[in-house]
Amino acid sequence: MANVTEPRFDSTHTSPHLHSYFDYNATTPMDTRVLEAMLPYFCKEFGNASSDNHRFGWQARSAVERARSHVARLIDASPEEVFFTSGATESINMVLQGVVEEFMDSDDPIHIITTNAEHKATINTCQALSGRGIEITYLPVNRYGQVQPDQVSAALRPHTRLVSIIMANNEIGSINPVDEIGKVVKNCNVLYHLDAAQAVGKMPLRVSDLDVDFVSISGHKIYGPKGIGALYKKSDAPLKPIIFGGTQEFGLRPGTLNVPAIVGLGRACEIYQHEQHQESSRITQLRDRLIQKILSEVPKARLNGHPTLRLCNNASFAFQGVSPEIISQHLRNFAISSSSACNSACTEPSHVLQAIGLPEDLARSTIRIGLGRETSVQDVDALAAAIVQMPHPQ
Repeated sequence: MANVTEPRFDSTHTSPHLHSYFDYNATTPMDTRVLEAMLPYFCKEFGNASSDNHRFGWQARSAVERARSHVARLIDASPEEVFFTSGATESINMVLQGVVEEFMDSDDPIHIITTNAEHKATINTCQALSGRGIEITYLPVNRYGQVQPDQVSAALRPHTRLVSIIMANNEIGSINPVDEIGKVVKNCNVLYHLDAAQAVGKMPLRVSDLDVDFVSISGHKIYGPKGIGALYKKSDAPLKPIIFGGTQEFGLRPGTLNVPAIVGLGRACEIYQHEQHQESSRITQLRDRLIQKILSEVPKARLNGHPTLRLCNNASFAFQGVSPEIISQHLRNFAISSSSACNSACTEPSHVLQAIGLPEDLARSTIRIGLGRETSVQDVDALAAAIVQMPHPQ
């Protein structure tokens, strides 16, 4: 088995109590370097970024624009194409609802294409739009949770206005062929949105390579603060605002800017850009080590999602013949998820697991493991040992 280096990100940058934390796909601890960047903007440099007549406002505005540049640089965009939001859920809503508003004045019907394995932010927004008469096509995913370009091509209609695809699945980690899908969509002059909440901070994303019009980003998934996100909007992509107020964010997303959180998001993007290659390689090795141990020592364990085209930090397993209660009892000392954090309060099996055709008993015996900056070889081996020691059917 390949040697895996220890994490570079020791407790000086996050928390010293993360050895049992395996839910990095739900949220990440804020990097202390991010917190340090934010602190001055709470009490010292506290100005309103819209105040143009004094230095407090100028300093806040300057900080916002620096952060905007950091986000833009990470995804190879222009700063004026980055808009700050409260998170990926708001960004997704801005795109789905804003595109509908953009074309609402036309007499033509409005058609949106997405998949049946999207994040609930997309699924539920599309359901709400369907109630307003918008035509929604939910493309079925394959057993790995992926949608294929030919499916998108076949679903396109003359009145299709938007294709919205999750770049990397938040539950099972599978990565969609978003570049090939982008070529199909652009050939038909249709707008293209990527939900990249899980992808940003775990894999490269260059908007210039993807023929994409919109990208939704989350701050707390990349060791930044909660309650902040961003929307990339290509400069010529049409989009109407869905809330109204002042002129902040070029009028697309009005409201007083959350300067400390924006600074934090920018710093998180800056850190990731500098450290991504080494850290992604290390976490990929840990993920593969975990998968190999479990699949080799638990014969009836199943890996959900694509075996290789998946997020570097994600492993989703279903354990045949093992009840959720047994899993919970034996893994109680580890912070793992039985589904996405946004679904964990629901008693029904995950819609993503249903979409890939997982039987209900396997869906209920599924756990999602998310690795991160503080995860070590010892942490992975301890979790693997606990999983192996669960009572499994022969």
